[in-house]
Amino acid sequence: MVETTPETTAATFPQLLQAHARLRGERPAFREKDLGIWQTTSWRQSAAEVRAFACGLAALGFTRGMTLAIIGENCPRLYWAMAAAQALGGVPVPLYQDAPAADMAYVLADARVDFVMAEDQEQVDKVFEIKQDLPRIAHVIYDDERGMRHYHQPELLSLARVQALGEAFDAQHPGFYDSQVAAVRPDDVAIILYTSGTTGKPKGVCHTHGAMIATARTLVEFDALGPDDNILCYLPLAWVGDFLYSFAQQHVAGLCLNCPESPNTVMSDLREIGPSYYFAPPRIYENILTQVMIRIEDAGWLKRRMFHGFMQVARRVGMRILDRRGDVSWADRLLYALGDVLVYGPLKNVLGMSRLRVAYTGGEAIGPDLFDFYRSLGINLKQLYGMTETCVTVCMQPSGDVRLDTVGRPMKGVEVRIADNGEVLVRTPGMMKEYFQRPDATAEAIDSDGYFHTGDAGFFDGDGHLKIIDRAKDVGRMACGSMFAPKYIENKLKFFPFIKEAVTFGNGRQQCMAFVNIDMDAVGNWAERRNLAYSGYADLAGNEAVYQLVRECIEKVNADLARDPLLAASQIHRFLILHKELDPDDDELTRTRKVRRGFIAEKYALLIEALYAGRSRQLIHTQVRFEDGRQGSISADLVIAQAQTYAPLEQAA
Repeated sequence: MVETTPETTAATFPQLLQAHARLRGERPAFREKDLGIWQTTSWRQSAAEVRAFACGLAALGFTRGMTLAIIGENCPRLYWAMAAAQALGGVPVPLYQDAPAADMAYVLADARVDFVMAEDQEQVDKVFEIKQDLPRIAHVIYDDERGMRHYHQPELLSLARVQALGEAFDAQHPGFYDSQVAAVRPDDVAIILYTSGTTGKPKGVCHTHGAMIATARTLVEFDALGPDDNILCYLPLAWVGDFLYSFAQQHVAGLCLNCPESPNTVMSDLREIGPSYYFAPPRIYENILTQVMIRIEDAGWLKRRMFHGFMQVARRVGMRILDRRGDVSWADRLLYALGDVLVYGPLKNVLGMSRLRVAYTGGEAIGPDLFDFYRSLGINLKQLYGMTETCVTVCMQPSGDVRLDTVGRPMKGVEVRIADNGEVLVRTPGMMKEYFQRPDATAEAIDSDGYFHTGDAGFFDGDGHLKIIDRAKDVGRMACGSMFAPKYIENKLKFFPFIKEAVTFGNGRQQCMAFVNIDMDAVGNWAERRNLAYSGYADLAGNEAVYQLVRECIEKVNADLARDPLLAASQIHRFLILHKELDPDDDELTRTRKVRRGFIAEKYALLIEALYAGRSRQLIHTQVRFEDGRQGSISADLVIAQAQTYAPLEQAA
């Protein structure tokens, strides 16, 4: 029989907050690094802050059903703003803080936002740049008062001022706040999260308290999370991963959220906190590995030899030791233990991963080589599968049963089936309520049987593990009939620290071609050690030696693909290094840094034509958007290079 407690019986986020304030009032709920010092806020203090802000919003006219936009980096005040809106029966709508004002305008209008909570002067400026076209916004509230002294708009208030209004309102209406919390129902919308807009305009995904809490409880039970666990919350507030794995799990498990000082200090803050639970999309793990490899290349000869030598041991036996399998010899165990003392342990400590019990990656497919690297170090990295519309969690990998090429089995209460065309269909307690104000899109996404059509292609293996091939619309066929899975190939390329992004083409074609973005840090470091002068990204990307470096990476991927009978025909024949980095501001990537494949194919059609026409160079003029919003154009004469391909394994044999 499962013991019932206020945490397990509370049905909404405001009720969970009150339960934790009563049960573990002095335990830490938040830590935030400010001016180099970690500041701790208890559950009781957090509940008081939320109460004051909620009453302040009520004093300003915020009522049930209204929406509160939240814009900024991860910090306790913005999480409290979410909780305050929910306590009044309102709905928080987090936005990507790095989005330009024009992109924010779409979401603010589409979500019918009534109030805005902005972190600082930069975000306030964006809001007022577009506010004349958004008359529905009644008040703009800001947290950081630096630079705000000369702002006198009547609708603009500081967070401190709103909380002061709230304390006065609470004193005058002592039963108001508790009655509002009691009125919130599990089927009320708890948050609206906008999709990344890979194929079109973002859609607002409405999730209820009940769906999010049910999903969070399943996750907490799955990995036995509790009040003693720590999470570093640094992912965008607008991403479903942050809301579920930070806010929702915190409210269910009573664990502590740790907010970094700034995006630039995340790695050092990670080391100081030493979280027990970590969640990141593949690009974060890619960036960490790139920094590791840069440091290794800068190390002395002995350290490099020691690192590469022990990593060979780790790749051979590390994952089997992590999974506690008995087929590892004592000699290998002893060698691995020595490697843990000399290499793996110090490396995990530098990365802030020494205390990790479990780490997850999701949001998109992770390259097998990248996955292998972390697990071979003894880091319990696991994959999960899901999307914004399903509260993320569809499939997860249990500890001890982790496979590089699957995303695990369906979670408790989740039903997954494969359609006749190979598309993955999902029915889950964490299903979205609807797309906001889009009944047509909702009906298109969720069929009459209640299954959500994910758009992903996949299949179950013999043990019931789900394998995701790629986006169903992206999986194609080469002209010879062989499968073409672009994301799989791109992930293999991005395992190399020198390649930051890649886009491959080949559907319906005789050969596969690729665009490549180099990683400026990794390639810049490599160039400096070889005394190669360069003036910027475009200059470095066009360097002949850099082309040779990228060619070697591509040819290693080709050799690996040649061993896969399904994908041997997808080896990359020709490639070019783009003259600019793919950028969300130029609509080439989503805000979660997913490639907008169709847009790129249209924008760079001239380059694709040049690749397939056999040209050795191609002049390109590209429109770009600068950080201050100005439009401009850059031109480059790009080199197109050949890569060696290999006979498929069966033919080679």
